[in-house]
Amino acid sequence: MREREVAAALVKRINRLGGEVRKVKWVGLRSSPDRVVMIAPHLTLVASNTVWVELKATGEECTLAQKREHTRMRRAYQTVIVIDSQSGVDLYFPLTNED
Repeated sequence: MREREVAAALVKRINRLGGEVRKVKWVGLRSSPDRVVMIAPHLTLVASNTVWVELKATGEECTLAQKREHTRMRRAYQTVIVIDSQSGVDLYFPLTNED
């Protein structure tokens, strides 16, 4: 999947779960996550209501600069995940029988 297809799958899933997704533009910072997801923690594998998401094309790796930025954010108690496919969206934001 291309990165934009992964992004579309993420937005569709989060909207279906009743959450919100925002594209993030960082002023003066490179290598920071692409999106922020706001969702009730019980609807996700992640125990947080705010999740920073780095989107990648399928099989693409984060750059060293991105990995360093993710580490800095995690040290500041932020939740950062990397998603590169529909299965990644399914893993972190699963549908329940009620959805």
